[in-house]
Amino acid sequence: MALIGRFNSLQVVKHTDFGLYLDGGPDGEILLPKRYVPKDEPTEVGEWLNVFLYLDSEDRPVATTLTPKVQVGSFASLKVVEINRVGLFLDWGLPKDLLLPHSEEKRPLQVGDYCVVHVYLDKRTRRITATARLDRYLDNTPPRYKPGQAVDLLVVEATDLGFKAIIDGLHWGLIHKNEVFKFLRSGMREQGYIKEIRPDGKISLSLQPIGERATTGLAEQILDKLRSEGGVLQISDKSPPELISKLFGVSKGNFKKAIGGLYKQGLIRIQEDRIELV
Repeated sequence: MALIGRFNSLQVVKHTDFGLYLDGGPDGEILLPKRYVPKDEPTEVGEWLNVFLYLDSEDRPVATTLTPKVQVGSFASLKVVEINRVGLFLDWGLPKDLLLPHSEEKRPLQVGDYCVVHVYLDKRTRRITATARLDRYLDNTPPRYKPGQAVDLLVVEATDLGFKAIIDGLHWGLIHKNEVFKFLRSGMREQGYIKEIRPDGKISLSLQPIGERATTGLAEQILDKLRSEGGVLQISDKSPPELISKLFGVSKGNFKKAIGGLYKQGLIRIQEDRIELV
């Protein structure tokens, strides 16, 4: 059965002047318009093509070889390109924009704004639809993460405590203010790390590795950088956090711990404005 809103591997069943027809199972033959027919893949009858399925303006299934910015069941940050009485329309990388109904808005939006949404298939109309009401799609399974585990994050919004983020498309998490050492905004995708799972199930996140392994890995990174720069780096424990983040992608606190450890091992000297290999 072909799945609307997802990539499908479908078999070519017919050639026409305006495209290919693919076997869509219960949906019958599905058109792949001529402009999307790949020129670098076999397209003879019987061949299989990987295509994305959506509904055209007449709600008929249609195929494309374009890659949308999001599939059904996933989250993404998308730009509002039009607003009318039906809802808001979002740019998701396909010619037909994605509908965000007014009833699924969480806050007022204007053309040009970006919004983090979840994409689902409307059960009544089968239309691919977006919602900014994310809670119903998250925290539906028990978190099985371990402290220190690397995870993929989608930053959603700033709060008084820090930044809310979606973890691996499954759970809410929070990057506390004291863990934010670089610029963040809604819609950014970052690698993060599980810092703590609280008794109430809430998850605290870090943007950098945690524990002894983090310091060890950073120390090796610093040594490698020193060697590649001739033994001297114009950075020290008194350097601004922004410079440290730019060079090593870590907080100033973690950087100071790492170079402190290297100093104690007799591997580097720490000067006012630089560090040097011994």
